[in-house]
Amino acid sequence: MPKREKYLSWDEYFMGIALLSARRSKDPNTRVGACIVSEGNKIMSVGYNGFPRGCSDDEYPWEREGDELKTKYPYVCHAELNAILNSRGGDLTGCRIYVPLFPCNECAKAIIQCGIREVVYLSDKYDGTPSVVASKRMLASAGVKLRCLDCSLDELTLSYRKEDV
Repeated sequence: MPKREKYLSWDEYFMGIALLSARRSKDPNTRVGACIVSEGNKIMSVGYNGFPRGCSDDEYPWEREGDELKTKYPYVCHAELNAILNSRGGDLTGCRIYVPLFPCNECAKAIIQCGIREVVYLSDKYDGTPSVVASKRMLASAGVKLRCLDCSLDELTLSYRKEDV
């Protein structure tokens, strides 16, 4: 019997894990996940955007506009940083990070510092904003490869039905 066709590529698999991780975020507007992978295709860590451990998502604001201290921005930890921190100090040198949304300048700093060598992303919808311009400038200076994932999938459906297992 020949092997099955139309299975996920490594890129589709790891981006799928980033997208699935994003589903853990409680942010009502923007849900981002991240998956960090070694050169040997081993998952090193995952993360999603949310408040730091111990900071209740019922007590902190999810607002996007208004007085800065009454918005989510000073409090939320982005998916990329969460994934880096969740690696518990593991060596991420030479790894790739998969993210649905191009990283901001703050996440770019963390990506560079921990030695990640490639950023694979789906969307660059904030291209041209100061945060993304700074991010791209730093990532380029540090020699981090940037790759927009050209994926053959439009969507991927998971089933929890026992009969599908």
